[in-house]
Order: sequence, then C-alpha cells, then structure tokens
Amino acid sequence: MLSNLKQKLTYIFMQFLRREEIQTELQQQINHTSNPLPKIKNTQSPYCQHSSDQLKSPSNRDDIVFITSRFRSGSTLLWNLFRQTPGCTSYYEPFNERQWFNPALRGNTVDSSHRGVADYSAEYNGLNELTQFYNEDWIRKQLLMTEDSWNPGMKSYIESIVSSAKGRPILQFNRIDFRLPWLKKHFPNAKIIHLHRHPRDQWCSFLTDKNIMNKDDVEHTYQDAFYLDVWCKDLSQHYPILSKVNTPHPYQRFYYLWKLSYLHGVAHSDHNLSFEQLTEDPEKQIKQLYDVLNISQTGISELCEVIQAPPKNQWQKYASNEWFEQHENICEHNLTLLLNGMAT
Repeated sequence: MLSNLKQKLTYIFMQFLRREEIQTELQQQINHTSNPLPKIKNTQSPYCQHSSDQLKSPSNRDDIVFITSRFRSGSTLLWNLFRQTPGCTSYYEPFNERQWFNPALRGNTVDSSHRGVADYSAEYNGLNELTQFYNEDWIRKQLLMTEDSWNPGMKSYIESIVSSAKGRPILQFNRIDFRLPWLKKHFPNAKIIHLHRHPRDQWCSFLTDKNIMNKDDVEHTYQDAFYLDVWCKDLSQHYPILSKVNTPHPYQRFYYLWKLSYLHGVAHSDHNLSFEQLTEDPEKQIKQLYDVLNISQTGISELCEVIQAPPKNQWQKYASNEWFEQHENICEHNLTLLLNGMAT
C-alpha cells in the first residue's frame, strides 16, 4: 500500500514539474542563483581608517607549505620527511575525521603500511581550540572550491594551525586538490607541493581485499575504503563522468578522479613530484624540493633513511596491461571530450 502511495505521489509531483509555468519559474531561480557576483574590490572607506593588522595575519605568512595529494599516494611518507626536518612542524591530514586535536576521538591506531610512523597526532597536542572551527562536512562536501568560494570557518581553522606551529608550518592534505584556487587566494604566499603516484599502483593500494575485488568482479564487489564513492558523488555535480550512473566501473571512476586531481595539482602547485621519483632517487628529489622551499639541505642523507618504499608495479599482479589500457583509453577519450570540447 505504501509503495502504491509513493508511486502516485511521485507521479503527481512529476506532472507538477512538467507544467510550463513551473519550469519557467524554476529556470528563472536557477539563472538567478547561478549568476556570478560582480567583480568589485573592497577599497578603503573615506570615513574611517583601518589598521594594517591584516597584513600580519597568519594567512599572509611566506613560510607556509601545503602538501596536496590523493589517498594512498605516499603523502604520509612526505609528511614524515618534514616531520624529521629541523625547524618544521608537520601536521598530518588536518581535515581527517579522527580530529587529531581531540584525544577523545583520534584514537591511537596507525596504518601498518605507513612505515616508520608511530602516531599522527603529536603536533596537535594542546590545540583544543580547533574544535570551534572544525567541520566534518569538509571530507565529503564542497570538495571543489574556486577562489571565490565562501568558507571562513575553513580559513580560520587553517590559520589557527599555522599560528600554532613551532617554526615552519607544513600541512599535508589529501582533501584540497580541488580546492587549490581557494587555498592560493587565501594563503597567497604559501608554497603548494603536489605529490602524485602511478594510478595503477595507487588503485591496487585502494583495494582492501583484492581476492574479492578482483579484475573480473570488481564492478560488482567494490568496497569503498578511501572515499572514492564519496568524492565522486560530490564532484559529479561539476564532472558528470564521475557519477555511478554514467560510469559504473569503479576503476574508471578512480582513474577519472586521479587524472582530474593530477591536472588540478599541476595547474596550481609550485612544485610537482612523483612518489616513484621520491622513492627511487630520494636524495635528488629532496634536494630539489628543499631548494624550492629554501630549506637547509643539511642532514638530507639522514632523511633518505626515513624512506621505506613499497614494492613497485604491484598492478601487474592484479591485471594485465591490456585490461588497464582498455579502461584508461576510454577515460582519456571522455576526458578530452569533457575538458577540451573535441574528440581525440
């Protein structure tokens, strides 16, 4: 009975939406809310003088470093390198729902794949004031932010972390790759480091049980452990190819997200490096990175010892090159259509 009632109500509602006057009103509302604000600047009022304290704001510091990377890309390793670097305070994944500043929530478990890491939260001890700014919705909503996006709570949260740092603040994020324009506007003097990893190995690292989520069954057995479905749901508003309806295969959705993240990172960062380069030639890569950041290169040999690289090319155990290429070629073709407006 309830099912029949639901169907009838849905039918009535759909008929209501089909009325021309309703469609016209909805379109007018959409057009009104989607119009961009006029480009004007806040100039000084002739009636009052403001102090220059804003210039001293934490957001204007020139020693801030933001690390942007996808999940399972080696960002924990890069965070740990800065953690071992004198003069730096390295903060692990500030938006994480474990809320490292909250001893009651953060727990003490550490991912066994994060070699050489005993905890994630030591740098957050005593930062209880972050509770007033933190919003768990940051991990699943408004994942794409332009420079004009409005989120003063997020800005205050990051500023509070920056202000608390002893020495140079290093913030390692897995949730800002599509928010970089906003981050650059509000922290204009910060350096952004983009770390990326081979998508096939990163995909294999996503899978918590490769026997269940094997190449033949993964479309039906995929179990999301690293926010792929969450991110695709939110970002499909901007990139329809991320929708499950349009892209049912999880590896294709993963690849779309990986490539879009990569493109955003390359476009908005000050330095790009790959996880493979970092683990294969750590001394060279760390020197180049620290040169960009104007960090002393003393002790780099000791830092190299922190790096414990996982086995490479694990994807070859998962599926053939042809299997991956087939999916990736479809994705690249559709990305070209979406982003470039023309077929390859």
